[in-house]
Amino acid sequence: MTVHRIAAFSDEGAGGNPAGIVIAEQFPDEAEMRRIAAEVGYSETAFAMPDGGADRWRVRYFSPESEVPFCGHATIALGAALAAHSGKGRFALRLAAAEITVEAEAAASGYRAALQSPPTRSAPARSDLVDQALALLGYSKNQLDPALPPAEIHAGADHLVLALKQRSDLAAMTYELDAGRVLMRDRGLVTIMLVHVRGDTAFDVRNAFASGGVLEDPATGAAVAAFAGYLRDLKWPHGNRIEIIQGEDMGAKSRIEAEFSDEPGSSIRISGHTHRIEQDALAR
Repeated sequence: MTVHRIAAFSDEGAGGNPAGIVIAEQFPDEAEMRRIAAEVGYSETAFAMPDGGADRWRVRYFSPESEVPFCGHATIALGAALAAHSGKGRFALRLAAAEITVEAEAAASGYRAALQSPPTRSAPARSDLVDQALALLGYSKNQLDPALPPAEIHAGADHLVLALKQRSDLAAMTYELDAGRVLMRDRGLVTIMLVHVRGDTAFDVRNAFASGGVLEDPATGAAVAAFAGYLRDLKWPHGNRIEIIQGEDMGAKSRIEAEFSDEPGSSIRISGHTHRIEQDALAR
């Protein structure tokens, strides 16, 4: 079995978030997929198998410690792998609880890919959850940016978003992985997304991903889709397009673009560049 290692949302051929991609005629059993994801060691590995038609695929995502309902960067990487496998085009993907698409075409550094997210929703964050998250991360409420109130956001997976007034506070993010794992799993969160506003359509982001056994993700397309839906719900002056810079504080700068209509809850188009890291055969 071959695993393709592809970085998604790269910035001029560097940085990005690596994902493992396995394309097979049938899924391995779940224990084997968990083993492969742990062996690969990236924040997610996506498994894809044909789904009864041309350009239709069934997809499952695994972190080193858990199955994830939807992963944006692994979907972008999968789009690049499918385009390399089948030629450029648009591919229908059936996930555990949603149906989406991804498309890809060759670009200078590898492939450029775009996905259409599951539907979005957002709601004000529960006060006790905000208190727990702030305690975990060592922030106080007066460090939060009132322009973007804490919210629970969703686009195929659940996230908590907290906006910080100061860029330096974002750069200082730190927490204990075990405590984060307990909080995120107990509260059903895939990530905690920390945001600093650069401008109406540009944001710096860090994503804590302890639920999957990873301290931080350098690019998180699913959270960006949910965040774009939240901005739309908030009537933020987004101009139907935003850009996210993530991973910069990790030394793995990533660039994520989101485009969307004004229709509440509608799908978000998430796009970015990819570059291949390597591929290898996994021991069975």
